[in-house]
Amino acid sequence: MEFINAEFETTAVSISQYPEGNLPEIALAGRSNVGKSSLINCVLNRKKLARTSSTPGKTATINFYRVENRFRFVDLPGYGYAKVSKSEKEKWARMIETYLKKRENLAAVIQLVDARHKPTADDKTMLDWIRSCGFEPCVIATKLDKLKKSEIEKNLTTIYNELELDENSVLIPFSAENKTGREEVMELVDIILDGDKENK
Repeated sequence: MEFINAEFETTAVSISQYPEGNLPEIALAGRSNVGKSSLINCVLNRKKLARTSSTPGKTATINFYRVENRFRFVDLPGYGYAKVSKSEKEKWARMIETYLKKRENLAAVIQLVDARHKPTADDKTMLDWIRSCGFEPCVIATKLDKLKKSEIEKNLTTIYNELELDENSVLIPFSAENKTGREEVMELVDIILDGDKENK
């Protein structure tokens, strides 16, 4: 199913600013500059709905995107950017942790990692958080178009092993540039939303 109606709804730094209502939310977590905004734009077939930046560490807020009045994509602050102060990193970590642990609308967390590189310590910590919140790992390996064909399988295997994924986990190779994996991400969204309905 194509997503026709999508809009930026609001931005938040605290619980009081989260949007009201009970729409299920699918959160996107990942390092700064891993391509969360590009994924949102690609999946929703928009060019500039989510603001992309070549400067890592720009997203210091939680951004909510309403889709088809059916669910929200939630873009969490990027983590792991070295040039941000320690206090700023801690603030972002608290912001992410509060959302993950206290947001009742949260239906799933999708983690984005860069397909070109081995997952970092921050990536592993993020996935530990996701697991501790009761979610099965859903991982999207971005920037696939930057790899040679001969590198893809090896890199995906490294990601799978480093993040200790298993048969219950999801790992989707993805490129916003050439739309590889777009259909699989849309199918994943449908599965998440169907599962959320059953759990209510």
